[in-house]
Amino acid sequence: MTPHTVDPLVCALFLILGFAVAGTAQAMWLALPYSRRFSWPLDGGRTFRGRRIFGDNKTVRGFVVMLPCTGAAFALLSLVADDSVAARLWPLSSLQYGALGVLGAIGCMTGELPNSFIKRQAGIPPGAPATGGRLRILGYVIDRIDSPLGALGLIALAVPVPLATAVYVLLAGPLMHGAFSVLAFRLGGKTRPA
Repeated sequence: MTPHTVDPLVCALFLILGFAVAGTAQAMWLALPYSRRFSWPLDGGRTFRGRRIFGDNKTVRGFVVMLPCTGAAFALLSLVADDSVAARLWPLSSLQYGALGVLGAIGCMTGELPNSFIKRQAGIPPGAPATGGRLRILGYVIDRIDSPLGALGLIALAVPVPLATAVYVLLAGPLMHGAFSVLAFRLGGKTRPA
């Protein structure tokens, strides 16, 4: 019996499409006035060294939709994938794909927290870029890859993630992050695009 091998590009496309569906749902959710009821800061207003831990932009509001939507998107995609595509993905049930989506969403959302912590401790306001040429560029890059890195990190705890899959996701992730930030801004769910 031959071991199951996954296709790195197919796995990357699966992850990107699943997060694209969930990201669209999240942008629409953030635009709803009702979503503001969940704007509880994850740090509860606590400080470290006299500065907020994460700030007011990291709230429960994002988790409310991103986790279940990513889980549902992964499960649905696994159900609609034809046999030739499914054979090149991880050998999981649709329920397991749903759990993988939730795990990836947790990684995606929590992947932003270390960056937020560092920015708050450096005195950079929530949603604002770092100042200075190189620091601003570094901050921009980190702002774009922290979520995909977090997602890939947790997904890799559950399934083997080929290096090529990670590279594809890290190349597409910043574009998706920027697109969904702009979409949320245009829909009124964010006060400024990232």
